[in-house]
Amino acid sequence: MKGLILAGGAGTRLRPITHTSAKQLVPIANKPILFYGIEDMVEAGIKEIGIIVGTTRDEVMAAVGDGSRWGVDITYIPQDEPLGLAHCVLIAREFLAEDDFVMYLGDNMLQQGLAGFTDRFEAARNGTAPAAQILLARVDDPRQFGVAELADGGEVVRLVEKPVDPPSDLALVGVYLFDRRVHDAVAAVEPSWRGELEITDAIQWLIDHGHRVNHEVLEGWWIDTGKKDPLLQCNRLVLESLEPRVEGSVDAGSAIEGRVVIEAGAEIVNSRVLGPAIIGSGTRVVNSYVGPFSSVGPDCEIVDSELEHSVVLTRSRIVDVPRLTDSLIGREVELTRSTRRPRALRLMLGDHSVVELH
Repeated sequence: MKGLILAGGAGTRLRPITHTSAKQLVPIANKPILFYGIEDMVEAGIKEIGIIVGTTRDEVMAAVGDGSRWGVDITYIPQDEPLGLAHCVLIAREFLAEDDFVMYLGDNMLQQGLAGFTDRFEAARNGTAPAAQILLARVDDPRQFGVAELADGGEVVRLVEKPVDPPSDLALVGVYLFDRRVHDAVAAVEPSWRGELEITDAIQWLIDHGHRVNHEVLEGWWIDTGKKDPLLQCNRLVLESLEPRVEGSVDAGSAIEGRVVIEAGAEIVNSRVLGPAIIGSGTRVVNSYVGPFSSVGPDCEIVDSELEHSVVLTRSRIVDVPRLTDSLIGREVELTRSTRRPRALRLMLGDHSVVELH
């Protein structure tokens, strides 16, 4: 089995962060989101992974490399325009060849991993082999998702994209398993009203042509990290699973409490870090409080400040900020309190920024 990870999207819902960075490389607990998907595939025994890349391809390729750090072979497949998930399968045809494959959205995070999901698909090959296997999750508002309708016997009979009147509360999670028959499906479907080749249409084509589509209902959480608040929620959930360790320096005037990771080269001076939290390598925390569910990236500086439930990316500096919460701070950001007179709020913000003042 091969793996196909989709990392070509522009990440418009995370702007301005994604004006200068691929959304799949935004860190969760100081690790790029994309890396979690690669690790899940490695755990499932997959050795060949194709990554669909778009306008951020150079950054993705620089971060991931050839896959040797995970013991896999990486093939990059350029997609010039975001023309749909089925289009990704279409352009990956040469890489996928006749092999079964798992397709994974590069900005999604799953608690349960992939190993059991792929094992059960392979085991089903001994009987009437399914052409596809989809992962479903119960959601409060199915109108925002692709939704599956099941027959009384449990088989998938219909898929509807963002229905006004959903046939169930079972939404498609961004993980799919296919055999070679999906190539006929993606070649046959027409673009939707959005101008995209929809993977739901391709799966429906398989059903309509008599091919079996299996399903499983997700165990544990699933999060699409494409917006700030879900990303912060995902960061919180992953931090709760960290094994605490202190590899940097912590002076006698500091307190480290709970599930905390202090990476090598980090320095904690006269400060309190309350977990779950992670402080990146080379970061200095001085006279400050870093509260629960916070990830501070490498080479940052937190001085005379308080923050919690936030993600701070690499090389950012936060000085004399009394209370920062529920925030996503990009790379190389300067967040300081001015001493100039007259006192005023002075901002330089990129497109799509959101600022809440108290």
